[in-house]
Amino acid sequence: MGQENMNNMNNMNNETIEQKKNNDNDSKNIKQESRRKMMTETPVPNLIVKLSIPTIISMLVTAFYNSADTYFVGKISTSATAAVGLVFAVMAIIQALGFFCGHGSGNYLSRMLGAGDYKRANDMASTGFAMALILGVIVAAIGNIFLHPIATWLGATPTTITDTENYMRIILLGAPFTMGQFVINNQLRFQGSAMYAMVGLMCGAVINVILDPLLIIVLGWGVTGAAIATVSGQITSFIVLLIGSTRGENIHLKLSNVHINGYYIKEITNGGAPSLFRQGLAAVSTLLLNNFAGKYGGDAAIAGMSIVTRIMMMLMSALIGFGQGYQPVCSYNFGAGLKSRVKEGYFFCVKWGTIFLFFVGALCFTFAPEVVRWFRNDDAVVAVGKVALRCQTAVIPLMATVIMTNMMLQSMGRGLKASITSSARNGIFFIPLILILPRLFGLTGVEITQTCADVLSLLISIPFAYTELKALSDKN
Repeated sequence: MGQENMNNMNNMNNETIEQKKNNDNDSKNIKQESRRKMMTETPVPNLIVKLSIPTIISMLVTAFYNSADTYFVGKISTSATAAVGLVFAVMAIIQALGFFCGHGSGNYLSRMLGAGDYKRANDMASTGFAMALILGVIVAAIGNIFLHPIATWLGATPTTITDTENYMRIILLGAPFTMGQFVINNQLRFQGSAMYAMVGLMCGAVINVILDPLLIIVLGWGVTGAAIATVSGQITSFIVLLIGSTRGENIHLKLSNVHINGYYIKEITNGGAPSLFRQGLAAVSTLLLNNFAGKYGGDAAIAGMSIVTRIMMMLMSALIGFGQGYQPVCSYNFGAGLKSRVKEGYFFCVKWGTIFLFFVGALCFTFAPEVVRWFRNDDAVVAVGKVALRCQTAVIPLMATVIMTNMMLQSMGRGLKASITSSARNGIFFIPLILILPRLFGLTGVEITQTCADVLSLLISIPFAYTELKALSDKN
């Protein structure tokens, strides 16, 4: 009788456990269905605005604290400002690999969520995160082993070499955390949890902005303090975002879900290659820009062009944040077969993105000298920066079409076309132009290269957008 009671109790416990599992699954399915309804039934403009507000704030905050180093280091010297600008190429490479894993895994998992395949979405989230950490450790190790050759290759001069190495050494050590936080941030966005992503980035930004003046000016640590502040902010974002990924219906990252195999690597590559090309070529273009600026204008020209690069990043960050609000809408609805919503979202973003860039571009064009001087009060730096800033802001409204086209293609899984459009601005056109124009026009050629590349990028984006939008209309 005792054995029978024991068996009955075990059966009851098993039934209780099974019932709990079923309840958990039911709760999870209800949440997933609720998210699916939001992503596929909410009016497209309302949905994009809802998702883009946190991402716009995130991008603005990120751009602000990326520029904080330049601002506070600018209070030290022109050579220190130039050193930070030189290391930007390395930071672009780290970001490229982070976005490669983040956008590649995020695009895929969003399409799988739209198609109702939750297992593959879970597996991809953990796999993309693991790949980023592995790549981050590799970059940190190789970068510090070859620190001096890399600094020389970046274009460091005898007056900037020490600051360049000191800044880059610490930035490289933070690479695993930087790449990891980019992955979690993008995966949260593609799940429709932009608020969690925003909070994570803002926490890191606050830490960076607080530490910058303290370490650079108060303690007098110079560029070393700037690097410590930046990496501290990235580690903070990494931790907060990791915690955010465990909240609510977000996909939880688990070691058991990591599958670094040919299938997932291929899917990450297909979705992430455009980001890798875009950010990787940004590193190459920055390297070439700094080298030619230094050749034709010295440290002042490097500092001036570096400042303009950071200013343009800040201007473009709001547009990119707006587009990031569109990306999950695009990929989710494309996976769900709702092509008309993909098309409606694209035109909505291009229209309002162009209007926004027109106004902010006009302001920066008008007050270009004052904007550059805010970063570094040096007449030689301002002389270079104001020309470059006016040239780039004159054509900045065109970037709404270029960037939204790239985001649409990438979110739909059009890897080749997205890679071409993402490579155009900083690679396909910029690299040949930076090799030709300075030789023809000297320092003026350096200042106008990005402007010419931006105009030519539009010529590639328009036909790609037309063919894909036409295909979407034909399928409806």
